[in-house]
Amino acid sequence: MISVVLADDQALVRAGFRALLDAEPDIDVVGEAADGLRAVEVVRATRPDVVLMDIRMPGVDGLEATRRIASDPALAGTKVVILTTFELDEYVFEALRTGASGFLVKDTEPVDLLRGVRAVAAGDALLSPSVTRRVIGSFTAAAARGRPPEPPRELDQLTDREREVMVLVAEGLSNDEIAARLVISPATAKTHVSRTMIKLGARDRAQLVVYAYEAGLIRPGWLAT
Repeated sequence: MISVVLADDQALVRAGFRALLDAEPDIDVVGEAADGLRAVEVVRATRPDVVLMDIRMPGVDGLEATRRIASDPALAGTKVVILTTFELDEYVFEALRTGASGFLVKDTEPVDLLRGVRAVAAGDALLSPSVTRRVIGSFTAAAARGRPPEPPRELDQLTDREREVMVLVAEGLSNDEIAARLVISPATAKTHVSRTMIKLGARDRAQLVVYAYEAGLIRPGWLAT
């Protein structure tokens, strides 16, 4: 059973998501919150698998709430999915940096919402290649106005294959797609991803995406259109 907490200041939005999610036999909504502070409290009390977190909430916003959840060792098993009105919310990349596992637009199709919740609960990042390009494109454009990124020393821990796999994760590829690209088994691809996450201290695949771009391993122009 996948446990979910809903954090959104609009009661109608929460009610809609709850009705959809609770109708599924493998998903259970265990709590709700109308602001970020309450969201953190509910998450600490229920320790859900997934939190659907709106960014713009009164008081403590979703960004700060995500930061607090992601930095709490007791909540290491909880994944945060950011809810946004637009695919390129100005705070989305910062949310990923603070530990969110991906994001969904609020008007996403019900089947995609359910698929997303299940994917994040299973440990996958909720970042499609097209959305990844837009998010990172925005980040890189801003970064270009400052100093170019310097690969951090932590990358020295990675093998050449692990770096290659990390770049493919940053492109938004799944384990099966990585396996096909590198002509290896899906199990081997999963192992490389897991080892890379462990070496870099990444919570999930979404943080590998952030790490790859911030380290300058990949840029938007490298991705296929």
